[in-house]
Amino acid sequence: MAFFRAFWNSPIGPKTTHFWGPVFNWSIPIAAFVDTKKPPEMISGNMTAVMCVYSAMFMRFAWMVQPRNLHLLVCHVSNETVQLYQLSRWIKARGSLQQEKEEQAKGQ
Repeated sequence: MAFFRAFWNSPIGPKTTHFWGPVFNWSIPIAAFVDTKKPPEMISGNMTAVMCVYSAMFMRFAWMVQPRNLHLLVCHVSNETVQLYQLSRWIKARGSLQQEKEEQAKGQ
């Protein structure tokens, strides 16, 4: 019971935005992970790049804010990882489409 009370009253406990911000922020990397099953042609390269920049900025914020918010940091590290994977899928798909167009142009 003492552990629960200490967590409840801590500066990063459930009575603060330092707790609830990361909890709700987990929806972003979870959604990106679910999207890895979709075809790469459906990926928005611009939005994925923006999400990479967003997570990189908030990783720094989570590290610098006092009290340090490791929960938010882990959330954004996860999001950065998944978004970079999605971006690599998008780049590969664009490259293969470009290559197909070049092959078709040579064949004509």
